[in-house]
Amino acid sequence: MGMIWIFDLDNTLHDASHAVLPAITANMNVFIAEHAGKPGEPISLESANAIRLLYWKHYGATLLGMIRHHGVRPEVFLKASHNLGDLSLIIRAERGIKRLMQRLPGKKILLTNSAYGYSRDVLKHLGLHRHFAQHVSIESMQVHRQLLPKPSKRLFRKLLASEGIRSPQCVLVEDSEAALKAGRAVGMRTALVTRYTGRDRFSGHASPVKKRVEQKNRPAFVDVKVHSIWQLPNRLAKFR
Repeated sequence: MGMIWIFDLDNTLHDASHAVLPAITANMNVFIAEHAGKPGEPISLESANAIRLLYWKHYGATLLGMIRHHGVRPEVFLKASHNLGDLSLIIRAERGIKRLMQRLPGKKILLTNSAYGYSRDVLKHLGLHRHFAQHVSIESMQVHRQLLPKPSKRLFRKLLASEGIRSPQCVLVEDSEAALKAGRAVGMRTALVTRYTGRDRFSGHASPVKKRVEQKNRPAFVDVKVHSIWQLPNRLAKFR
């Protein structure tokens, strides 16, 4: 079996920080405000935002905190947070990424912590849906009946086992250092994409402070660091 490319979606294949993530963040905060307080007594949006950040940092996904601490059903939270209207109005991406996918040899898998309906629609808008042999969204990230989204190493191991592939065959392409570190821990090769990481991933707004991933130093668990996914075909030798 040849190379296996495991792609993240948001801020890897498209610029989610431009408008998508701020919209999802706003939707989450409204939902949390209504469900984290007492019945009929919503908390402030500022408090809701603090809870969202706490759960995001602690669990890797706000959804897990809402399930564990507030008894929220995953499908209800995901539907509310991904209510984005016409995606074509807010999606930004590099041109010609369909051609890029054709230049990358091997099977391609989408692995995203976003909801299935949303990620499916983004792929279709980008014209990439036919390039992915498998589409794994957060709803499918079950390990022994427990929801374990990225950066769970157990999730990565289950994916490898279910696909019958060895970890050295895989290249994990991500904007998230946490996910890449977990991927490397299970033996995958890793590619860090920095094009869209100059914004504050926690708030969804532009950040005046440059992130570590924008610096020249490459983390030890990253094989290849690229500004754009367009650079990947020229780095194939690094993965062979």
